Amino acid sequence: MNLSELATDRAVLLELGQRMGAMRLERNWTQAELADQAGVSKRTVERFEAGESVQLSSLIRICRALGLLAGFDSLIPAPTISPVELLKLQGNKRQRASKKSSAKNLARPSRKRVESKSAEPQKSRPKKSPNDNAPQKWKWGDDS
Repeated sequence: MNLSELATDRAVLLELGQRMGAMRLERNWTQAELADQAGVSKRTVERFEAGESVQLSSLIRICRALGLLAGFDSLIPAPTISPVELLKLQGNKRQRASKKSSAKNLARPSRKRVESKSAEPQKSRPKKSPNDNAPQKWKWGDDS
C-alpha cells in the first residue's frame, strides 16, 4: 500500500506499523530485542506494529535502532534557497559595521567643562544683576 493524502490517520499508522514490523523481522529481532535496542518498552513496539499511536520520541528511537533515522531527511526535507534568492542575499551581505547613535556619543569626548581636581576648588563667576548694564570682569579670588 502506498501512503497518500487520502489515507486516514488509522490507515497510515497501520501501514507504518506493518513496515516497521517487516524491518524488524528482516533483522531477525524479536519485539523485545527491538525494544531493548531502542530504549522503549516492549508494549510500545507492540502498539506501534499494531497500528496504534505512539509518542514521536518513541518512533525516533525505534527508527534509530533499525537504522532508518536518515529517512526523516526525505520525510521532512530541509528548506532550500533558490539560486536567485541566494544571490539577492549575497548582494545585501554586510561589509562593515554600522555606527550606532549612542556609539557616536561614546566615541567623542564630551564638550562639557570638566572641573579640575586641584587642591583648591574653583570659584564660580558672579552673576550679573539685571540692573547692571556694564559687564563685570571676574578675577581669581573674587568672593562676590
